[in-house]
Amino acid sequence: MTKSSTPTILITGATEPTILWELVQAGFRVFAGQKGYQQPKGTSMKMLKRALYSSAAILMLVLTTFTAGHAQNRNGINDRFASVNGVRLHYLIAGKGEPVILLHGYAQNSHMWRPLIVQLAKSRLVIAPDLRGFGQSSKPVDRYTKKTMAQDIHALAASLGLRHATVVGHDIGLMVAYAYAAQFPTEVDRIVLMDAFLPGVGDWKNVWLLRDLWHFHFYGVTPLKLVTGRERIYFEHFWNDFAADPKHSVPEADRRFYARAYAQPGAMRAGFEVFRAFEQDAKDFEELAQTKLTMPMLVLTGEKASGNFLIEQARLVDTSVNGVVIKGSGHWLMEEAPEQVIPQLVAFINKSQ
Repeated sequence: MTKSSTPTILITGATEPTILWELVQAGFRVFAGQKGYQQPKGTSMKMLKRALYSSAAILMLVLTTFTAGHAQNRNGINDRFASVNGVRLHYLIAGKGEPVILLHGYAQNSHMWRPLIVQLAKSRLVIAPDLRGFGQSSKPVDRYTKKTMAQDIHALAASLGLRHATVVGHDIGLMVAYAYAAQFPTEVDRIVLMDAFLPGVGDWKNVWLLRDLWHFHFYGVTPLKLVTGRERIYFEHFWNDFAADPKHSVPEADRRFYARAYAQPGAMRAGFEVFRAFEQDAKDFEELAQTKLTMPMLVLTGEKASGNFLIEQARLVDTSVNGVVIKGSGHWLMEEAPEQVIPQLVAFINKSQ
């Protein structure tokens, strides 16, 4: 250690969380006054404490990951990665059988689908990716049109040897799901759209230009500076204001999980690029909608959110639509009304078996 360096603890090859915890405890015993401790030259006690506290935080993150990994295995849900279409995608995978692809929305990632994965994996192969720019997937600087994001997911499916699938999407994910089905209609058995809207379809600008949906137009250098380090504050707007009841929305543990995910370098910028692409998405979807889909489509919306609007849009792009408004729910269907939503999804998806 040089006089100008900051003390760092580097741990490699540790496999047991108990070992890591013992290291942290040992360090604190040193600072508590253990005999024989000699302070390295050129370092202050303040520097050493700061280094130890930082290392302790990292070790606790490892402990959390270790515990979460074991929980995943108990549920049969595993993390994997694939490099496809010029992007590295992280995805959750579980079960065996006919494939289902679950596509998350903004302010969340693949984590949102865990309760549904457990149910579907009893009879299905379930794949839940982090979309380009989200979660643990890579965060390129461009190509956030929903057509391109759907091509990412199609390339992932092809890499897994899947020739057809049921596709489910919530929020931004429903736009990607529609783009997937419209570009590869012979490879989609059934499709589910969950609470948002389709750019370029019908009277869509009545949603896009609503004054309380300012976030659709909130992107660029200055907005990025405003939210950096304040990700949780920014996302509270979505989790609270789009719910029927802010106290019965995305749970606290999930809010912390998502806030950490979006605090990663490039994550907030990537999310903003998803919104910036809406104008091009509208042009793309207007063209795609010229050819109607024919596969069964389930549309689930929140009574206090999209209501009938998305259902009406869906009927403009598909000939076989079943629309259901979830009573008393806002935008966050999986969190606000799981007892209504999960059975509906499982029943619709399993009809094709």
